[in-house]
Amino acid sequence: MKKTIFCLFAVALVWGMCSCSQSKEATVVNTFEQTPLDQIEEYRESAKEVRSTTYYEMSDGTWKTDEYSYPYRLVITGKLGGSAQEIAYTILSNSKDITFEQAWKASGLSSDSDDYFKVEDAVFVATKIG
Repeated sequence: MKKTIFCLFAVALVWGMCSCSQSKEATVVNTFEQTPLDQIEEYRESAKEVRSTTYYEMSDGTWKTDEYSYPYRLVITGKLGGSAQEIAYTILSNSKDITFEQAWKASGLSSDSDDYFKVEDAVFVATKIG
């Protein structure tokens, strides 16, 4: 009798530990849709954010495109050269330490491909001018 009770207790304990250790999969809490191509100019003229890709805010605090997940969503702002208008880059990244200089170079404005981000490290998802 004691062995049966002990076995049932052991099985219940193992089952409880297994069910507690299973992590819940993150779910989408917010979707940021890509700006439709026919509205890009209108968005730029009205200083709205133009999204170059659809991305998602996840329930575990991460950010995701259709292909990669990133722990950080950065909005990096500054002015290019003598420009009167400010530009804001929204970047999903594995690093929270991206400077404006790194961002504008990686945005396609640098002629050196070594300045560009690898998609598994960081990705531009939106730009806002003005």
